[in-house]
Amino acid sequence: MVEVCSFSLVSLQVSMRQELCFFSSAPPQPVPPLAQTLQGYLRALEPLLPPEEINHTRRMVQEFGRPGGLGSQLQEELVKRAGHTRNWISDWWVQWAYLESRQPLPVHSNPAISLPRRDFNDWRGQLMFASKLIAAVLDFKAKINTGQLPVEFMRGKPLCMDLYPLLFSSCRIPGPKHDYIANHGRTRRSPTHITVVRNYQFFQLEVYNSDGSRMTESQIHGQLLRIRSQSWKTDKEPMGILTSEHRHTWGEAYNRLLRDKINKESVRAIETGLFSLCLDSPVMRISDENRKAAQVLHGGGTFSNSGNRWFDKTLQVRVGKSSCHTKVILYLLHALFFFFFFFLQYETRSKESPSGPTAMPKKLYFYIDKEIKRDIELAKQNLDILINDLDVNVFNFKKFGKELPKKHKMSPNSFIQVALQLAYYRVHNELCAACDIASQRMFRGGRTEYIRSPTNQTLKFVMAISNPSVSVRRNSEKLQLFREAVDAHTALTNQALKGHGIDRHLLGLKLQAIEQGLSIPKVFMDTAYGVATHWKLRTGQVPANTDSVMCFGPLVPDGYAICYNPQADHVHFSITAFNCCEETHAETLALTLKETLCELQELLEPTV
Repeated sequence: MVEVCSFSLVSLQVSMRQELCFFSSAPPQPVPPLAQTLQGYLRALEPLLPPEEINHTRRMVQEFGRPGGLGSQLQEELVKRAGHTRNWISDWWVQWAYLESRQPLPVHSNPAISLPRRDFNDWRGQLMFASKLIAAVLDFKAKINTGQLPVEFMRGKPLCMDLYPLLFSSCRIPGPKHDYIANHGRTRRSPTHITVVRNYQFFQLEVYNSDGSRMTESQIHGQLLRIRSQSWKTDKEPMGILTSEHRHTWGEAYNRLLRDKINKESVRAIETGLFSLCLDSPVMRISDENRKAAQVLHGGGTFSNSGNRWFDKTLQVRVGKSSCHTKVILYLLHALFFFFFFFLQYETRSKESPSGPTAMPKKLYFYIDKEIKRDIELAKQNLDILINDLDVNVFNFKKFGKELPKKHKMSPNSFIQVALQLAYYRVHNELCAACDIASQRMFRGGRTEYIRSPTNQTLKFVMAISNPSVSVRRNSEKLQLFREAVDAHTALTNQALKGHGIDRHLLGLKLQAIEQGLSIPKVFMDTAYGVATHWKLRTGQVPANTDSVMCFGPLVPDGYAICYNPQADHVHFSITAFNCCEETHAETLALTLKETLCELQELLEPTV
């Protein structure tokens, strides 16, 4: 994600009134001018398509955007929509990009982040850390509830904070045609429990005392010990594996599951819980970074910890016997950084005088008939197929970090984006449509926008440095082309951060036509639009204050997903691809990217 900013720690004492005032004062997200978006779209096509195809598309775009034409009419409706909605694109985007997707959540939708390794290596350390983690998350929740969560800033501007209350007691519910999000945190009787899962067995753990105070760490630790004593390895069916299925398949199994009263109560307890904590079993060779990333992303398979998940939960934290990881939907990832890198740095404190004895954690039971048993077996097979198809490569590039491009007055993110395009070209002999994710939280209810990293400037640089026939011989000329490519991406970043990106606007025009019952405009049925939105590179910068790495799957079968966390003197990368595509290979791209970064360093700072 572009320019994820650190939390301001000087504004912890923000009153609820100030918080609400801030929410309402966030500016609305603008609808970009139609002509500007259409011109940007044509420029984005130039490095991807031959001139004759672009000329065909240019005529189609000109017809769409002419005064009084269809594009102008749709633009007028979008402007009206912006005038009477909180955000003109966010609801559409969440519905179209996430809730209507029928693909399984692991790999395809849920991103995951591997947090820094903690200093423990057995079940005792696992439970002690889990106790601290639960207390820290509850303290973070209290900051949200009391309006004391510090306001975030990006480039000196405050960001919209209204997604944070939706982090807790939230769950995705499968439906026949699309899913929906159920949030139970704002009900009259807000949930007071979390869900703990160990050895495929789920437990409802109350985390507040009868007087409303949160449990102390020692109380929580005692409850986790009780859960451990009740969850020894058995032949229990991995119920959580059902949530890894194709959404339509899971929706049908979900309805069958809820026909039984006991099952319904257990599922509701999981869905309404503040969050889920997964206490995982040890995994052989977990020290391997690729395997650790895979554990976070999907649990490692049916013979590992994939049954120890409920993939529909918005916030789900995994604590292994040597590490801690989390899965959370992308636009709420900031929260995890905040409580992990701030609250866990300090001793979580509450009165060490618990108000009375604590009740036993409630074990959640499931009645499994033949149909549900069949659903579980099918889910196991399908998840293992998906997991075996995923190629993961995680590495720490140690030659330099973000200080090198900063030293040469370049944006570190734009520097890396140009490097990714060059590395991709060297592997596949072409540039490709690539989406770099930018935040839109500087606007009321804003989510994300795409920055298109292939530009004409990038194409010129890539050809100059890769093609011997190009008449660019001096390093100074190559360096100038490199700077121009980096600056072009930085300009697109600035444009996106002002709410003037092109992709959400194009999507809005398309969805507006559908909402009005019109045929999809020809410009969106054009082959060029298909090429422009076939994202072979799905990328995201997720900077953090410590060494962490995020991981997600590719958007298309013949693509890659690349996430990176730039530190001062090194950069963490994760690259994923699908084995079913013979052309893509995560390790090959990783090796090429390392070589490319070293070459760019040499270009900036020649050793001879």
